[in-house]
Amino acid sequence: MNDESRNDEAPNNAPSSGEAPICSAKGCRAAAVWVLAWNNPKIHTPERRKTWLACEEHREHLSQFLGVRSMLKDVVTLADWEAGAAER
Repeated sequence: MNDESRNDEAPNNAPSSGEAPICSAKGCRAAAVWVLAWNNPKIHTPERRKTWLACEEHREHLSQFLGVRSMLKDVVTLADWEAGAAER
């Protein structure tokens, strides 16, 4: 990974409604393939899940970013995440 793709800050917000989901890594415009579900135990209730989206290239980096902070709860494909949402 080159320095330009590093994400030392919070990722970008998800695209507006109607746009294809894109990776949350800073500066990345690739299609999202993964959902990283997380929560910050210092400010969120245990059941709360926030999400970042990741392309194949940035999944590991974003997972590590959240993991070292003990915030990563789950990593699933975008398709599986959307299927689960449809069932709720």
